[in-house]
Amino acid sequence: MSVIQNKVVIITGASSGLGEATAKRLAASGAKLMLAARREDRLKELVAEITKSGGTATYRVTDVVDRTQVETLAQETLITYGRIDVLINNAGLMPLSPLDQVKVEEWEQMIDVNIKGVLYGIAAVLPIMRQQKSGHVINLSSVAGHKVFAGSAVYCATKYAVRAISEGLRLESNGEIRSTNISPGAVATELTTTISDQDTAARMNEFYEIAIDADAIARAIAYAIEQPDDVDVNEMIIRPTRQEL
Repeated sequence: MSVIQNKVVIITGASSGLGEATAKRLAASGAKLMLAARREDRLKELVAEITKSGGTATYRVTDVVDRTQVETLAQETLITYGRIDVLINNAGLMPLSPLDQVKVEEWEQMIDVNIKGVLYGIAAVLPIMRQQKSGHVINLSSVAGHKVFAGSAVYCATKYAVRAISEGLRLESNGEIRSTNISPGAVATELTTTISDQDTAARMNEFYEIAIDADAIARAIAYAIEQPDDVDVNEMIIRPTRQEL
Protein backbone atom coordinates (compact mmCIF):
# COMPACT_ATOMS: atom_id res chain seq x y z
CA MET A 1 0.00 0.00 0.00
CA SER A 2 1.28 3.48 -0.89
CA VAL A 3 2.13 5.83 1.98
CA ILE A 4 -0.06 8.33 0.12
CA GLN A 5 -3.09 6.05 0.54
CA ASN A 6 -5.90 7.91 2.37
CA LYS A 7 -3.91 11.11 2.87
CA VAL A 8 -6.18 14.15 2.58
CA VAL A 9 -4.67 16.61 0.13
CA ILE A 10 -5.77 20.10 -0.92
CA ILE A 11 -4.45 21.28 -4.29
CA THR A 12 -4.88 24.88 -5.42
CA GLY A 13 -4.65 25.74 -9.11
CA ALA A 14 -5.91 22.22 -9.78
CA SER A 15 -7.76 22.90 -13.02
CA SER A 16 -4.73 22.59 -15.32
CA GLY A 17 -0.98 22.11 -15.55
CA LEU A 18 0.93 21.03 -12.45
CA GLY A 19 -2.19 20.96 -10.30
CA GLU A 20 -4.08 18.70 -12.66
CA ALA A 21 -1.12 16.36 -13.16
CA THR A 22 -0.54 16.16 -9.41
CA ALA A 23 -4.21 15.44 -8.75
CA LYS A 24 -4.19 12.53 -11.17
CA ARG A 25 -0.97 11.05 -9.78
CA LEU A 26 -1.98 11.35 -6.12
CA ALA A 27 -5.48 10.02 -6.81
CA ALA A 28 -3.94 6.96 -8.46
CA SER A 29 -1.95 6.41 -5.24
CA GLY A 30 -5.11 6.54 -3.12
CA ALA A 31 -5.11 10.11 -1.79
CA LYS A 32 -8.37 11.83 -0.91
CA LEU A 33 -8.40 15.09 -2.82
CA MET A 34 -9.98 18.50 -2.45
CA LEU A 35 -9.35 20.34 -5.69
CA ALA A 36 -9.50 24.12 -5.88
CA ALA A 37 -9.40 26.58 -8.78
CA ARG A 38 -11.57 29.28 -10.34
CA ARG A 39 -12.73 27.32 -13.40
CA GLU A 40 -15.56 25.08 -12.25
CA ASP A 41 -16.00 23.34 -15.59
CA ARG A 42 -12.39 22.13 -15.50
CA LEU A 43 -12.72 21.00 -11.88
CA LYS A 44 -15.90 19.05 -12.64
CA GLU A 45 -14.21 17.26 -15.53
CA LEU A 46 -11.16 16.39 -13.46
CA VAL A 47 -13.20 15.08 -10.51
CA ALA A 48 -15.30 13.00 -12.89
CA GLU A 49 -12.18 11.52 -14.50
CA ILE A 50 -10.63 10.69 -11.13
CA THR A 51 -13.77 9.12 -9.67
CA LYS A 52 -14.38 7.10 -12.83
CA SER A 53 -10.91 5.63 -12.37
CA GLY A 54 -11.71 4.66 -8.78
CA GLY A 55 -10.14 7.65 -7.05
CA THR A 56 -11.56 9.96 -4.40
CA ALA A 57 -11.91 13.65 -5.19
CA THR A 58 -14.20 16.58 -4.75
CA TYR A 59 -13.77 20.26 -5.51
CA ARG A 60 -14.54 23.77 -4.37
CA VAL A 61 -14.36 26.80 -6.66
CA THR A 62 -11.77 29.03 -4.99
CA ASP A 63 -9.94 32.23 -5.86
CA VAL A 64 -6.80 32.20 -3.69
CA VAL A 65 -6.69 36.01 -3.56
CA ASP A 66 -9.83 35.90 -1.42
CA ARG A 67 -8.90 34.86 2.11
CA THR A 68 -12.48 33.99 3.03
CA GLN A 69 -12.72 31.58 0.10
CA VAL A 70 -9.47 29.90 1.10
CA GLU A 71 -10.63 29.57 4.71
CA THR A 72 -13.87 28.01 3.45
CA LEU A 73 -11.86 25.62 1.28
CA ALA A 74 -9.98 24.35 4.33
CA GLN A 75 -13.12 24.03 6.45
CA GLU A 76 -14.99 22.18 3.69
CA THR A 77 -12.05 19.78 3.42
CA LEU A 78 -12.18 19.17 7.15
CA ILE A 79 -15.94 18.57 7.04
CA THR A 80 -15.66 16.24 4.04
CA TYR A 81 -12.66 14.16 5.08
CA GLY A 82 -12.13 14.81 8.79
CA ARG A 83 -8.55 16.07 8.56
CA ILE A 84 -6.01 17.82 6.30
CA ASP A 85 -2.70 16.08 5.75
CA VAL A 86 -1.22 18.05 2.86
CA LEU A 87 -1.69 21.48 1.31
CA ILE A 88 -0.20 21.99 -2.15
CA ASN A 89 0.03 25.73 -2.82
CA ASN A 90 0.20 25.50 -6.59
CA ALA A 91 -1.91 28.41 -7.89
CA GLY A 92 0.29 30.98 -9.62
CA LEU A 93 0.58 33.51 -12.43
CA MET A 94 3.52 34.57 -14.62
CA PRO A 95 2.66 37.72 -16.64
CA LEU A 96 6.27 38.67 -17.31
CA SER A 97 7.33 42.09 -18.65
CA PRO A 98 10.24 44.54 -18.32
CA LEU A 99 9.82 46.97 -15.43
CA ASP A 100 9.75 49.97 -17.78
CA GLN A 101 6.51 48.65 -19.26
CA VAL A 102 5.04 49.68 -15.87
CA LYS A 103 2.38 46.96 -15.85
CA VAL A 104 1.47 47.75 -12.26
CA GLU A 105 -1.83 45.86 -12.33
CA GLU A 106 0.01 42.71 -13.41
CA TRP A 107 2.56 43.23 -10.62
CA GLU A 108 -0.25 43.48 -8.11
CA GLN A 109 -1.92 40.40 -9.54
CA MET A 110 1.27 38.36 -9.14
CA ILE A 111 1.75 39.56 -5.58
CA ASP A 112 -1.87 38.73 -4.74
CA VAL A 113 -1.82 35.23 -6.22
CA ASN A 114 1.80 34.12 -5.86
CA ILE A 115 2.48 35.48 -2.36
CA LYS A 116 -0.79 36.29 -0.62
CA GLY A 117 -2.45 33.16 -2.03
CA VAL A 118 0.31 31.02 -0.50
CA LEU A 119 0.00 32.80 2.85
CA TYR A 120 -3.78 32.51 2.87
CA GLY A 121 -3.46 28.78 2.26
CA ILE A 122 -1.02 28.37 5.13
CA ALA A 123 -3.18 30.50 7.42
CA ALA A 124 -6.20 28.33 6.63
CA VAL A 125 -4.60 24.94 7.32
CA LEU A 126 -1.96 25.65 9.95
CA PRO A 127 -4.30 25.76 12.98
CA ILE A 128 -5.82 22.45 11.84
CA MET A 129 -2.41 20.84 11.34
CA ARG A 130 -1.24 22.13 14.75
CA GLN A 131 -4.25 20.53 16.38
CA GLN A 132 -3.51 17.26 14.55
CA LYS A 133 0.20 17.63 15.43
CA SER A 134 0.99 16.71 11.85
CA GLY A 135 0.78 18.15 8.35
CA HIS A 136 2.71 18.94 5.21
CA VAL A 137 2.75 22.19 3.21
CA ILE A 138 4.17 22.01 -0.31
CA ASN A 139 4.78 25.36 -2.01
CA LEU A 140 5.46 25.76 -5.71
CA SER A 141 8.22 28.30 -6.26
CA SER A 142 10.36 28.37 -9.43
CA VAL A 143 13.93 28.53 -10.67
CA ALA A 144 12.97 32.22 -10.80
CA GLY A 145 13.06 32.03 -7.02
CA HIS A 146 16.78 31.25 -7.22
CA LYS A 147 17.90 33.49 -10.07
CA VAL A 148 16.61 36.84 -11.35
CA PHE A 149 15.99 37.11 -15.08
CA ALA A 150 15.58 40.28 -17.16
CA GLY A 151 11.90 40.91 -17.79
CA SER A 152 10.97 38.82 -14.74
CA ALA A 153 11.82 41.04 -11.77
CA VAL A 154 8.42 41.03 -10.06
CA TYR A 155 7.72 37.39 -10.81
CA CYS A 156 11.14 36.46 -9.44
CA ALA A 157 10.45 38.53 -6.34
CA THR A 158 7.24 36.60 -5.69
CA LYS A 159 8.99 33.27 -6.07
CA TYR A 160 11.88 34.31 -3.81
CA ALA A 161 9.16 35.18 -1.29
CA VAL A 162 7.67 31.69 -1.59
CA ARG A 163 11.07 30.21 -0.78
CA ALA A 164 11.39 32.46 2.27
CA ILE A 165 7.90 31.52 3.47
CA SER A 166 8.67 27.82 3.01
CA GLU A 167 11.88 28.08 5.02
CA GLY A 168 10.20 30.15 7.72
CA LEU A 169 7.51 27.51 8.08
CA ARG A 170 10.18 24.81 8.38
CA LEU A 171 11.99 26.72 11.12
CA GLU A 172 8.75 27.17 13.05
CA SER A 173 7.49 23.63 12.51
CA ASN A 174 8.24 22.33 16.04
CA GLY A 175 8.71 18.93 14.48
CA GLU A 176 5.03 18.77 13.49
CA ILE A 177 4.69 20.41 10.07
CA ARG A 178 6.74 19.37 7.09
CA SER A 179 7.62 22.11 4.59
CA THR A 180 8.64 21.46 0.99
CA ASN A 181 9.59 24.08 -1.59
CA ILE A 182 9.58 22.89 -5.20
CA SER A 183 11.17 25.03 -7.89
CA PRO A 184 10.32 23.93 -11.44
CA GLY A 185 12.13 25.12 -14.51
CA ALA A 186 10.43 25.10 -17.90
CA VAL A 187 7.34 22.91 -17.61
CA ALA A 188 4.53 22.57 -20.14
CA THR A 189 1.67 24.47 -18.45
CA GLU A 190 -0.54 27.49 -19.15
CA LEU A 191 1.81 29.91 -17.35
CA THR A 192 3.13 31.53 -20.50
CA THR A 193 -0.39 32.35 -21.71
CA THR A 194 -0.64 35.10 -19.07
CA ILE A 195 2.19 37.14 -20.63
CA SER A 196 0.72 40.25 -22.25
CA ASP A 197 4.00 41.82 -23.40
CA GLN A 198 4.45 40.49 -26.94
CA ASP A 199 8.27 40.55 -27.04
CA THR A 200 8.55 38.79 -23.72
CA ALA A 201 5.90 36.25 -24.74
CA ALA A 202 7.79 35.45 -27.94
CA ARG A 203 11.04 34.89 -26.04
CA MET A 204 9.39 32.72 -23.43
CA ASN A 205 7.52 30.62 -26.00
CA GLU A 206 10.83 29.93 -27.72
CA PHE A 207 12.48 29.10 -24.40
CA TYR A 208 9.64 26.78 -23.43
CA GLU A 209 10.20 24.59 -26.47
CA ILE A 210 12.38 22.45 -24.16
CA ALA A 211 9.63 22.22 -21.50
CA ILE A 212 9.12 18.93 -19.70
CA ASP A 213 5.76 17.36 -18.91
CA ALA A 214 3.88 18.50 -15.80
CA ASP A 215 3.92 14.95 -14.47
CA ALA A 216 7.65 15.37 -13.78
CA ILE A 217 6.72 17.81 -11.03
CA ALA A 218 3.81 15.65 -9.88
CA ARG A 219 6.26 12.79 -9.34
CA ALA A 220 8.46 15.05 -7.23
CA ILE A 221 5.48 16.11 -5.13
CA ALA A 222 4.49 12.47 -4.62
CA TYR A 223 8.06 11.65 -3.58
CA ALA A 224 8.04 14.37 -0.92
CA ILE A 225 4.67 13.24 0.46
CA GLU A 226 5.52 9.54 0.61
CA GLN A 227 8.61 9.96 2.81
CA PRO A 228 8.37 8.72 6.43
CA ASP A 229 7.11 11.26 8.94
CA ASP A 230 10.62 11.89 10.28
CA VAL A 231 11.88 12.88 6.81
CA ASP A 232 11.21 16.40 5.52
CA VAL A 233 12.19 17.03 1.89
CA ASN A 234 12.73 20.78 2.08
CA GLU A 235 13.87 21.83 -1.39
CA MET A 236 13.80 20.48 -4.94
CA ILE A 237 14.83 22.21 -8.16
CA ILE A 238 13.62 20.39 -11.25
CA ARG A 239 14.67 21.53 -14.72
CA PRO A 240 14.61 20.03 -18.20
CA THR A 241 17.96 18.38 -18.86
CA ARG A 242 18.57 20.93 -21.64
CA GLN A 243 17.81 23.98 -19.49
CA GLU A 244 20.96 25.89 -18.58
CA LEU A 245 19.60 28.76 -16.46
